[in-house]
Amino acid sequence: MVSLTVPEKYNNKKLDRFLLEHFTQLSYNALYKALRTKDIRVNGVRINKNVVVKTGDRIDTYIKDEILRGIGVKKEPRPFDIVYEDKHLLLINKMPGIPVHPDKDCKETTLVELASHYLIEKGEYTPENPGSFAPALCHRLDRNTGGIVIMAKNPEALDVMLDRIKKRQVKKFYQCLVIGCPEPSQAELRHYLFKDAGKSLVYVSDKRRPGAAEIITLYKVLEAGEEISRLEVELVTGKTHQIRAHLAYIGHPIVGDGKYGFNRFNRKFKARHQALWAYKVVFDFESGGVLDYLRGKAFETENIQFDVCTD
Repeated sequence: MVSLTVPEKYNNKKLDRFLLEHFTQLSYNALYKALRTKDIRVNGVRINKNVVVKTGDRIDTYIKDEILRGIGVKKEPRPFDIVYEDKHLLLINKMPGIPVHPDKDCKETTLVELASHYLIEKGEYTPENPGSFAPALCHRLDRNTGGIVIMAKNPEALDVMLDRIKKRQVKKFYQCLVIGCPEPSQAELRHYLFKDAGKSLVYVSDKRRPGAAEIITLYKVLEAGEEISRLEVELVTGKTHQIRAHLAYIGHPIVGDGKYGFNRFNRKFKARHQALWAYKVVFDFESGGVLDYLRGKAFETENIQFDVCTD
């Protein structure tokens, strides 16, 4: 048994972050197995889920020392792929169900925390060093959408990437499975989107209304089917739930989408997450900045995992 006291820097932080950053060889799977089997105590109380800790909390871990230290233990796979990496950027292909950033109700480990631990392992990020830059999100992706997320490793790269995204010089392409098959097989959709923050929903219409923004979505049918079709979608404007709501508006919601889709189809195809994947980014940059070497380059993942049963 190993006992630790939570220092001030981890006050109001999640337990998994504290333990993963303290035991840098501890794997994600081993930690969550210990939580499930109640092999971790906080202030003497056994817990079976990730919790927020406070300064001075006593953490007792009943995890074998060789697992904590990674001695003779086979390295377990990370819950994400590295699509591309250099000294400035990290392109991560995340799995559905992983939130990219924390919010007030989020208790799960986020992509930011996973990326931080990855860079700690590489020796590129040292949390206790005030001058060390934590990996930062350049954009967001829904919790239940899989795919490529761009993260910056330093403030210069973050500033440039945010500027290029704002100027629509980073093209984002998705693949998705939809109910039915859109006609025509390729089109540009232009409508207006209104966000109802209170209901966490967006609404699409043909006419502009106060508070609404124009949205532009391009789609192309890759595989046509009677019940399900596979599309490639380019997100021109980047509004909340844009692809999901836009495709639903034209009558072809994404399979597995419980918010804008049809639950009867989701149950039929046993879809646990929306079948939407950010599979490619193209850096259509203007000249200038520390990321100039990426101009014209495209990166994509072949690891697209749609959790849909079509048999």
